[in-house]
Amino acid sequence: MKTLWIAIGAMFISTGVFAQEAKVIRLSEPVEQTEEYEVFGAPVNNWDTALTLSELVDSPDRYKDKVVTIETKIAEVCEKKGCFFVANAGNESARITFKDYKFFIPTDSKGKTVKLIGNFEVNELTEEEAEHYAEDAGQNPNLISGPQKEYSIVAKSILVPRS
Repeated sequence: MKTLWIAIGAMFISTGVFAQEAKVIRLSEPVEQTEEYEVFGAPVNNWDTALTLSELVDSPDRYKDKVVTIETKIAEVCEKKGCFFVANAGNESARITFKDYKFFIPTDSKGKTVKLIGNFEVNELTEEEAEHYAEDAGQNPNLISGPQKEYSIVAKSILVPRS
């Protein structure tokens, strides 16, 4: 009988019944929602054909300071409040922030493929800024050394699929 209880206990622990889940922070309400997705930021009538992040970073001068629509996967999200996320394309990455700091995405959005509309920028970050962003994304800020080139998009709207 003791073996049975040990087996049942192991089953509950392995299935996560007793495991704690990370708290999801949602500081913004969606402006549109369906069973498939939520839209944060400004309402959008038409999600144009989306570029990829690779297309932007391969031709930054072509898209710099222009409004773009892209589809990308969220590699990292700000764990504190969802105020930015990082998207990767090969060896390059882009930091996506939200226009006027007026909306955020849920902190459990990592790994989701999203569509967004925003202004594409190429910036240089100080070492301190880069360390701050790395820390907020849950990465090791001590790996940053010197100024960093940064691709970024200031999004006015983002479509996040429900999972």
